[in-house]
Amino acid sequence: MTDEHLPADPADSNDRLPARQDPDLKRALLRSDGRGGAIGLGLVDERDEDDSDEIDLRKYWLVLLKHRWLVLSIVAAITALALLSTLMTTPIYRASALVQVDRATASVVQTQEAQQLGGYWNDEYLQTQLELLKSRSLADRVAASLNLDKSALVRLENPGWLARVKGMVGSPPKAAREQGSVATTPAEAAQLSKELSGAISGGLSVARVPEASLVWISYDSPSPDFSVRVVNAIAEGFAESNLDRRSSATTNAKMFLEEQLKLTKGKLEESERKLIEYARTQGLVITDEKGRTLAAQNLTQLSAALATAQQERIRAESRWRQSATSTEMLTASAVGPLQQQRAVLMGEYQQKLGLFKPDYPEMQQLKRQIDEIDKQIGQEMGRLRSSVKAEYAAAQGEESALRQAVAELRGQAFDAEGSNIEYSILKRDVDTNRQLYDGLLQRYKEVGAATDTRANNITIVDPAQSANRTKPNLRQNLIRGLLLGALLGVLAAFLLDFLDDRLKSPQDVEQKLRLPVLGVIPKLGAKERIADVAGDPRSSFSEAYRSVRATLQFSTDHGVPRTLLVTSSGPGEGKSTAALTLARNFAQLGKSVLLIEADLRNPSLHRALGLEDRSVGLSNLLSGASTLTETLRATEYERLSVILAGPLPPNPAELLSGSKLVSLLTVSIERFDQIIIDGPPVLGLADAPILANVTDGTLLMVDAAKTRIRPAQAALKRLLAARARVVGALLSKYDAHTAGYGYGYGYGYQYGTYKTNEDKPRLGRS
Repeated sequence: MTDEHLPADPADSNDRLPARQDPDLKRALLRSDGRGGAIGLGLVDERDEDDSDEIDLRKYWLVLLKHRWLVLSIVAAITALALLSTLMTTPIYRASALVQVDRATASVVQTQEAQQLGGYWNDEYLQTQLELLKSRSLADRVAASLNLDKSALVRLENPGWLARVKGMVGSPPKAAREQGSVATTPAEAAQLSKELSGAISGGLSVARVPEASLVWISYDSPSPDFSVRVVNAIAEGFAESNLDRRSSATTNAKMFLEEQLKLTKGKLEESERKLIEYARTQGLVITDEKGRTLAAQNLTQLSAALATAQQERIRAESRWRQSATSTEMLTASAVGPLQQQRAVLMGEYQQKLGLFKPDYPEMQQLKRQIDEIDKQIGQEMGRLRSSVKAEYAAAQGEESALRQAVAELRGQAFDAEGSNIEYSILKRDVDTNRQLYDGLLQRYKEVGAATDTRANNITIVDPAQSANRTKPNLRQNLIRGLLLGALLGVLAAFLLDFLDDRLKSPQDVEQKLRLPVLGVIPKLGAKERIADVAGDPRSSFSEAYRSVRATLQFSTDHGVPRTLLVTSSGPGEGKSTAALTLARNFAQLGKSVLLIEADLRNPSLHRALGLEDRSVGLSNLLSGASTLTETLRATEYERLSVILAGPLPPNPAELLSGSKLVSLLTVSIERFDQIIIDGPPVLGLADAPILANVTDGTLLMVDAAKTRIRPAQAALKRLLAARARVVGALLSKYDAHTAGYGYGYGYGYQYGTYKTNEDKPRLGRS
């Protein structure tokens, strides 16, 4: 034995089991994908994220290459349908005639309407003519001029491919059976006329020549001769109908104006009689052209007088209230001189009061004079106030009288105005009728004086000579079918690829899970068995697992993880096969390998090894019912031992979470160089996160034909939450041909061959 097969140093066992990781490193590896969902490891080049927004044409090409048969099938089907539809479509023939539509010519007598039509050219006139070409009346005229009947209508119907086939084998056509059928009732005649007009209008198309007054008239039908007849009849009928409209315009207008003149004249006379009768019965006296009555004029005058009286009353009231203090009034009356005389006496009295006493005779005389003047001033002030009050009372009385007169006259004016409203309505009716009558009379004289001598402004330039086949166009329909089929095929391919949320390629695993792909296991053929291809060292299956073994040696800084858990997001993704094959490959290197079947719910490893006795296994060891030596089982492969699951316990998670599992791994790592654990799926169970927490590394299996993105992301999230060290992913059942991605993951010998069977390498230690 070499040194690598000796038991490991016990001092190093604590650094390896159970597995522990630096929390800072875990936070650095764990991150969100930016959409609030999946998490992954930051082990992929950041350039993948930087390039995610760029358009990857190669990726689109690979998607189309993957679904190439679907795209080709849709293209072929749509093209075949286009070809079949073209061959079964009734041919349509088109005949065309060129018509010139000139501006309307001027009349001999220029009326306003004639000047508008002949004075200038506009697009509205030509657009009107185009709509007249498509009118039902013209279609009726053409149908009548061609003497079309029911049989002609039947011949125009598209018989369809089935009817044409029946006609070729001798079945009489529908047109022949209904030849000569005529309408016998008015309802049938109306229906036939409607159908004939619809047939004429249905095949008609008109188009204006740009920057010219020329119009192309075209007609499509299954019969080339009929198309020529109809398009020429439409052109001729259009020219004739234009002449008819122009010749009948003056006559119709004159008759209409005569009738309107009679009606308007009668209305004018009637409205005038009503106006005069109403004024007489209401006793209205209209004083001016504005229709104002006598009562309204009187009310206006009295209102002005009332306003003047109010002003006079306000001035008199102001003088009466200010009569005692108004300097102007006092000065103008006798009070002013008396006050001046009193002021002189008071001055003299005050002057002598310094020399004499008040009872002095001279002083008493002055006092009597002052009192007399005060008495005269009082009498004069009383007389003045009486005069102002009398003036105020007179003004107030005059205002009251005028106010009463205005109130009485206002009622009369209101009554007159009520009658005047009706009078105004009748008068407005008279004025309106008179204006209408004058306008119609003037128009009647103009129409009567105008003679319609215009020439026809519709000219047939090129009548139809023959009809050309326009539908169906085989080449155009085939091109359309190819383009439509290609478009639908590409859309279907991208839709299927968009709806397919499986992890189909190594690039999907790297982008969606942010995990390095340690290897890609090819999908086996329908007749290949895992045991056969695993036993053949030259098979691509064996070469793929040898590549995984080599990649695992560089997954950590100390080589292959001593304890490696193999798990997946769900069941049936190749965990047991991968664990067994990796264990065999490590055993081929000369390592002592322990393979543990840790799926205590649905184990399958024992069937691959051919060991049906599961009476003693991992469940017994974890529960303390047996020892490690009792549970170890030898296999047909040298240096490969196995611990089977044993009896299925009712509480696998509780057994795995106990201390026995850590003790088992600690002891086993002293005896074996490599421990590989075949674990249960992650989703829905607590077993896999427990196992991942106590191992050095976890390998996540991804089935290229089964594993979906979100379950895989959820499984990876649970593992990382359990502080597992996920070393990478292993993509199994990969088929590069059907995947369409062409990454070139293939395995096999390209150098040298084996001469004999003895030259082949054998499993186990050499």
